[in-house]
Amino acid sequence: MRYTLRQLEVFVAIARLENVSRAAEALSLSQSAASTALAELERQFDCQFFDRLGKLLKLNDLGRSLLPMAAALLDQASEIEHVLQGKTTLGLLRVGATLTIGNYIATLLIGSFMKQHDECQIELHVQNTNAILQQVANYDLDLGLIEGNCQHPDLAVEPWLDDELVVFCAPDHPLANKLGVSLEDLLEETWILREVGSGTRETFDHAMRHHQSRLKIRLTLEHTEAIKRAVESGLGIGCISRLALRDAFRRGSLVPIEMPELDLRRQFMFVWHRKKYLTASIRAFLDYCRAFTVDAGRSDQIALPIIK
Repeated sequence: MRYTLRQLEVFVAIARLENVSRAAEALSLSQSAASTALAELERQFDCQFFDRLGKLLKLNDLGRSLLPMAAALLDQASEIEHVLQGKTTLGLLRVGATLTIGNYIATLLIGSFMKQHDECQIELHVQNTNAILQQVANYDLDLGLIEGNCQHPDLAVEPWLDDELVVFCAPDHPLANKLGVSLEDLLEETWILREVGSGTRETFDHAMRHHQSRLKIRLTLEHTEAIKRAVESGLGIGCISRLALRDAFRRGSLVPIEMPELDLRRQFMFVWHRKKYLTASIRAFLDYCRAFTVDAGRSDQIALPIIK
Protein backbone atom coordinates (compact mmCIF):
# COMPACT_ATOMS: atom_id res chain seq x y z
CA MET A 1 0.00 0.00 0.00
CA ARG A 2 1.19 3.52 -0.77
CA TYR A 3 -0.31 5.03 2.40
CA THR A 4 0.14 4.35 6.10
CA LEU A 5 -2.30 4.28 9.01
CA ARG A 6 -0.34 7.16 10.55
CA GLN A 7 -0.96 9.28 7.45
CA LEU A 8 -4.68 8.51 7.63
CA GLU A 9 -4.69 9.25 11.35
CA VAL A 10 -3.17 12.66 10.71
CA PHE A 11 -5.61 13.33 7.86
CA VAL A 12 -8.64 12.46 10.04
CA ALA A 13 -7.38 14.57 12.94
CA ILE A 14 -6.83 17.59 10.69
CA ALA A 15 -10.24 17.07 9.09
CA ARG A 16 -11.89 17.14 12.51
CA LEU A 17 -9.92 20.02 13.99
CA GLU A 18 -9.30 22.01 10.78
CA ASN A 19 -5.83 22.98 12.01
CA VAL A 20 -2.49 21.20 11.75
CA SER A 21 -1.07 22.32 15.09
CA ARG A 22 -4.20 21.28 17.02
CA ALA A 23 -4.24 17.92 15.20
CA ALA A 24 -0.56 17.38 15.99
CA GLU A 25 -1.19 18.13 19.67
CA ALA A 26 -4.13 15.69 19.76
CA LEU A 27 -1.91 12.95 18.29
CA SER A 28 1.14 13.83 20.43
CA LEU A 29 3.15 14.69 17.32
CA SER A 30 5.23 17.70 16.42
CA GLN A 31 3.59 20.13 14.02
CA SER A 32 6.25 19.41 11.41
CA ALA A 33 5.63 15.65 11.67
CA ALA A 34 1.90 16.13 11.15
CA SER A 35 2.45 18.52 8.24
CA THR A 36 4.91 16.09 6.65
CA ALA A 37 2.52 13.14 6.99
CA LEU A 38 -0.29 15.04 5.26
CA ALA A 39 2.02 16.43 2.57
CA GLU A 40 3.39 12.96 1.78
CA LEU A 41 -0.09 11.48 1.50
CA GLU A 42 -1.16 14.21 -0.91
CA ARG A 43 2.10 13.98 -2.89
CA GLN A 44 1.91 10.19 -3.23
CA PHE A 45 -1.48 10.44 -4.91
CA ASP A 46 -0.95 13.84 -6.56
CA CYS A 47 -4.03 15.35 -4.95
CA GLN A 48 -5.21 17.72 -2.22
CA PHE A 49 -7.79 17.00 0.47
CA PHE A 50 -8.16 20.51 1.88
CA ASP A 51 -8.76 24.07 0.81
CA ARG A 52 -6.31 26.29 2.70
CA LEU A 53 -7.95 29.34 4.33
CA GLY A 54 -5.14 30.91 6.33
CA LYS A 55 -4.44 28.54 9.22
CA LEU A 56 -7.74 26.75 8.69
CA LEU A 57 -7.93 23.69 6.44
CA LYS A 58 -11.41 22.96 5.09
CA LEU A 59 -12.15 19.60 3.47
CA ASN A 60 -12.73 19.75 -0.28
CA ASP A 61 -14.94 17.25 -2.15
CA LEU A 62 -12.20 14.62 -2.31
CA GLY A 63 -11.42 15.03 1.40
CA ARG A 64 -15.08 14.68 2.32
CA SER A 65 -15.27 11.46 0.32
CA LEU A 66 -12.17 10.06 2.00
CA LEU A 67 -13.03 10.99 5.61
CA PRO A 68 -15.69 8.32 6.39
CA MET A 69 -13.60 5.54 4.83
CA ALA A 70 -10.44 6.63 6.63
CA ALA A 71 -12.24 6.95 9.98
CA ALA A 72 -13.83 3.50 9.59
CA LEU A 73 -10.48 1.94 8.65
CA LEU A 74 -8.80 3.46 11.71
CA ASP A 75 -11.58 2.14 13.98
CA GLN A 76 -11.15 -1.34 12.51
CA ALA A 77 -7.36 -1.13 12.82
CA SER A 78 -7.75 -0.24 16.49
CA GLU A 79 -9.90 -3.31 17.06
CA ILE A 80 -7.37 -5.49 15.24
CA GLU A 81 -4.66 -4.12 17.53
CA HIS A 82 -6.76 -5.04 20.58
CA VAL A 83 -7.12 -8.61 19.30
CA LEU A 84 -3.41 -8.96 18.53
CA GLN A 85 -2.56 -7.69 22.00
CA GLY A 86 -4.88 -10.25 23.53
CA LYS A 87 -7.24 -7.62 24.93
CA THR A 88 -10.88 -8.56 25.34
CA THR A 89 -11.99 -5.27 26.88
CA LEU A 90 -13.94 -2.62 25.04
CA GLY A 91 -12.15 0.47 23.78
CA LEU A 92 -12.81 4.20 23.96
CA LEU A 93 -16.36 5.35 23.25
CA ARG A 94 -17.26 9.00 22.63
CA VAL A 95 -20.95 9.60 23.35
CA GLY A 96 -22.90 12.80 22.87
CA ALA A 97 -26.19 13.29 24.69
CA THR A 98 -28.69 16.12 24.57
CA LEU A 99 -29.38 17.85 27.88
CA THR A 100 -32.47 15.96 29.02
CA ILE A 101 -30.96 12.57 28.18
CA GLY A 102 -27.50 13.54 29.42
CA ASN A 103 -28.65 14.90 32.78
CA TYR A 104 -31.33 12.35 33.64
CA ILE A 105 -30.49 9.08 31.85
CA ALA A 106 -27.08 8.90 30.19
CA THR A 107 -24.84 9.40 33.20
CA LEU A 108 -26.55 6.64 35.18
CA LEU A 109 -26.70 4.28 32.19
CA ILE A 110 -23.02 4.87 31.45
CA GLY A 111 -22.08 4.30 35.07
CA SER A 112 -23.99 1.02 35.16
CA PHE A 113 -22.54 -0.05 31.80
CA MET A 114 -18.97 0.68 32.92
CA LYS A 115 -19.44 -1.44 36.05
CA GLN A 116 -19.89 -4.38 33.66
CA HIS A 117 -16.90 -3.33 31.53
CA ASP A 118 -14.25 -2.10 33.98
CA GLU A 119 -11.64 -1.06 31.42
CA CYS A 120 -14.00 0.61 28.96
CA GLN A 121 -13.40 4.35 28.60
CA ILE A 122 -16.33 6.64 27.81
CA GLU A 123 -16.29 10.36 27.08
CA LEU A 124 -19.73 11.95 27.55
CA HIS A 125 -20.45 15.31 25.93
CA VAL A 126 -23.74 16.97 26.91
CA GLN A 127 -25.01 19.66 24.51
CA ASN A 128 -28.16 20.56 22.60
CA THR A 129 -29.44 18.56 19.63
CA ASN A 130 -27.94 20.69 16.87
CA ALA A 131 -24.47 20.57 18.43
CA ILE A 132 -24.59 16.78 18.92
CA LEU A 133 -25.72 16.16 15.34
CA GLN A 134 -22.91 18.31 13.96
CA GLN A 135 -20.28 16.52 16.02
CA VAL A 136 -21.55 13.08 15.02
CA ALA A 137 -21.53 14.15 11.37
CA ASN A 138 -17.92 15.37 11.76
CA TYR A 139 -16.80 12.11 13.44
CA ASP A 140 -16.01 13.98 16.67
CA LEU A 141 -18.49 11.66 18.42
CA ASP A 142 -19.10 7.96 17.86
CA LEU A 143 -22.74 7.98 18.92
CA GLY A 144 -25.43 10.53 19.72
CA LEU A 145 -28.41 10.20 22.05
CA ILE A 146 -30.80 12.94 20.96
CA GLU A 147 -34.30 14.20 21.70
CA GLY A 148 -34.97 16.22 18.56
CA ASN A 149 -35.54 15.48 14.89
CA CYS A 150 -32.64 14.52 12.66
CA GLN A 151 -32.78 15.29 8.95
CA HIS A 152 -29.02 15.10 8.31
CA PRO A 153 -28.45 13.00 5.18
CA ASP A 154 -25.19 11.48 6.51
CA LEU A 155 -26.62 10.23 9.80
CA ALA A 156 -28.43 6.98 10.59
CA VAL A 157 -31.26 7.28 13.11
CA GLU A 158 -32.83 4.61 15.31
CA PRO A 159 -35.85 5.35 17.54
CA TRP A 160 -35.10 4.48 21.15
CA LEU A 161 -37.65 5.62 23.70
CA ASP A 162 -40.91 7.59 23.83
CA ASP A 163 -40.83 10.89 25.70
CA GLU A 164 -43.34 13.64 26.37
CA LEU A 165 -43.06 17.29 27.32
CA VAL A 166 -45.39 18.74 29.93
CA VAL A 167 -46.44 22.29 30.72
CA PHE A 168 -45.83 23.05 34.40
CA CYS A 169 -45.98 25.79 37.01
CA ALA A 170 -45.30 26.51 40.67
CA PRO A 171 -47.86 25.09 43.16
CA ASP A 172 -49.05 28.59 44.12
CA HIS A 173 -49.53 29.72 40.51
CA PRO A 174 -53.16 30.58 39.57
CA LEU A 175 -53.20 27.84 36.91
CA ALA A 176 -52.10 25.16 39.40
CA ASN A 177 -55.61 24.81 40.87
CA LYS A 178 -57.65 25.81 37.85
CA LEU A 179 -59.87 23.15 36.30
CA GLY A 180 -59.94 22.89 32.52
CA VAL A 181 -56.96 25.07 31.62
CA SER A 182 -57.36 26.21 28.01
CA LEU A 183 -54.89 27.18 25.34
CA GLU A 184 -56.07 30.77 25.75
CA ASP A 185 -55.06 30.59 29.41
CA LEU A 186 -51.55 29.53 28.39
CA LEU A 187 -51.23 32.34 25.87
CA GLU A 188 -51.89 34.88 28.63
CA GLU A 189 -48.94 33.61 30.68
CA THR A 190 -45.24 34.40 30.47
CA TRP A 191 -42.98 31.49 29.47
CA ILE A 192 -39.54 30.25 30.43
CA LEU A 193 -38.24 28.00 27.65
CA ARG A 194 -35.21 26.16 26.33
CA GLU A 195 -33.06 27.75 23.66
CA VAL A 196 -33.63 27.45 19.91
CA GLY A 197 -31.60 24.49 18.62
CA SER A 198 -32.60 22.21 21.47
CA GLY A 199 -34.87 19.22 20.87
CA THR A 200 -37.17 20.40 23.66
CA ARG A 201 -37.68 23.80 22.05
CA GLU A 202 -38.23 22.19 18.66
CA THR A 203 -41.05 20.00 20.02
CA PHE A 204 -42.64 22.91 21.91
CA ASP A 205 -42.46 25.26 18.90
CA HIS A 206 -44.09 22.63 16.68
CA ALA A 207 -46.93 22.10 19.16
CA MET A 208 -47.49 25.87 19.38
CA ARG A 209 -46.75 26.61 15.72
CA HIS A 210 -50.13 28.28 15.12
CA HIS A 211 -49.73 30.59 18.11
CA GLN A 212 -46.08 31.68 17.97
CA SER A 213 -46.87 35.37 17.55
CA ARG A 214 -48.90 35.41 20.78
CA LEU A 215 -46.34 33.68 23.01
CA LYS A 216 -44.89 35.82 25.78
CA ILE A 217 -41.38 34.42 26.24
CA ARG A 218 -39.77 36.00 29.28
CA LEU A 219 -36.62 33.90 29.61
CA THR A 220 -34.66 31.53 27.39
CA LEU A 221 -32.34 29.21 29.30
CA GLU A 222 -29.97 26.45 28.22
CA HIS A 223 -30.50 24.12 31.18
CA THR A 224 -33.62 22.33 32.41
CA GLU A 225 -32.64 22.76 36.07
CA ALA A 226 -32.42 26.53 35.59
CA ILE A 227 -35.89 26.52 34.02
CA LYS A 228 -37.29 24.54 36.96
CA ARG A 229 -35.79 26.98 39.48
CA ALA A 230 -37.14 29.98 37.57
CA VAL A 231 -40.64 28.50 37.43
CA GLU A 232 -40.49 27.57 41.12
CA SER A 233 -39.65 31.20 41.93
CA GLY A 234 -42.77 32.41 40.11
CA LEU A 235 -41.22 33.96 37.01
CA GLY A 236 -43.58 32.14 34.64
CA ILE A 237 -44.56 28.71 33.35
CA GLY A 238 -42.39 26.23 31.47
CA CYS A 239 -42.46 23.18 29.24
CA ILE A 240 -39.83 20.43 29.47
CA SER A 241 -39.70 16.63 29.57
CA ARG A 242 -41.74 14.74 32.18
CA LEU A 243 -38.54 12.83 32.88
CA ALA A 244 -36.83 16.01 34.09
CA LEU A 245 -39.84 16.87 36.28
CA ARG A 246 -40.46 13.43 37.78
CA ASP A 247 -38.91 14.13 41.17
CA ALA A 248 -40.28 17.70 41.39
CA PHE A 249 -43.82 16.43 40.77
CA ARG A 250 -43.38 13.80 43.48
CA ARG A 251 -42.20 16.45 45.97
CA GLY A 252 -44.92 18.88 44.97
CA SER A 253 -42.44 21.70 44.32
CA LEU A 254 -43.83 21.92 40.77
CA VAL A 255 -47.17 20.81 39.34
CA PRO A 256 -48.20 19.73 35.82
CA ILE A 257 -50.71 21.59 33.71
CA GLU A 258 -52.22 18.84 31.58
CA MET A 259 -52.99 20.02 28.05
CA PRO A 260 -54.36 17.11 25.98
CA GLU A 261 -55.05 19.47 23.06
CA LEU A 262 -51.30 19.99 22.62
CA ASP A 263 -49.25 17.21 21.04
CA LEU A 264 -46.05 17.28 23.09
CA ARG A 265 -44.94 13.73 22.34
CA ARG A 266 -41.54 12.96 20.85
CA GLN A 267 -38.89 10.23 20.78
CA PHE A 268 -35.40 9.83 22.09
CA MET A 269 -33.17 8.45 19.34
CA PHE A 270 -29.73 7.01 18.64
CA VAL A 271 -27.76 8.60 15.80
CA TRP A 272 -24.45 7.68 14.20
CA HIS A 273 -22.71 8.38 10.90
CA ARG A 274 -24.01 6.11 8.14
CA LYS A 275 -20.49 5.26 7.03
CA LYS A 276 -19.02 4.81 10.47
CA TYR A 277 -17.70 1.41 11.46
CA LEU A 278 -19.65 0.30 14.54
CA THR A 279 -16.98 -0.92 16.93
CA ALA A 280 -17.57 -3.52 19.64
CA SER A 281 -17.86 -0.67 22.16
CA ILE A 282 -20.60 1.07 20.17
CA ARG A 283 -22.52 -2.16 19.59
CA ALA A 284 -22.28 -3.21 23.25
CA PHE A 285 -23.45 0.19 24.52
CA LEU A 286 -26.36 0.31 22.07
CA ASP A 287 -27.46 -3.18 23.13
CA TYR A 288 -27.25 -2.20 26.79
CA CYS A 289 -29.37 0.93 26.29
CA ARG A 290 -31.99 -0.99 24.29
CA ALA A 291 -32.19 -3.78 26.87
CA PHE A 292 -32.40 -1.46 29.84
CA THR A 293 -35.33 0.55 28.48
CA VAL A 294 -37.19 -2.22 26.62
CA ASP A 295 -40.00 -2.41 29.21
CA ALA A 296 -40.42 1.35 29.70
CA GLY A 297 -43.50 2.80 28.03
CA ARG A 298 -42.10 6.32 28.34
CA SER A 299 -38.88 7.95 29.54
CA ASP A 300 -40.25 8.95 32.96
CA GLN A 301 -41.20 5.31 33.62
CA ILE A 302 -37.62 4.00 33.40
CA ALA A 303 -36.36 2.27 36.51
CA LEU A 304 -32.97 3.96 36.46
CA PRO A 305 -29.94 2.10 37.81
CA ILE A 306 -28.57 3.11 41.20
CA ILE A 307 -24.81 3.64 41.11
CA LYS A 308 -23.15 3.01 44.49
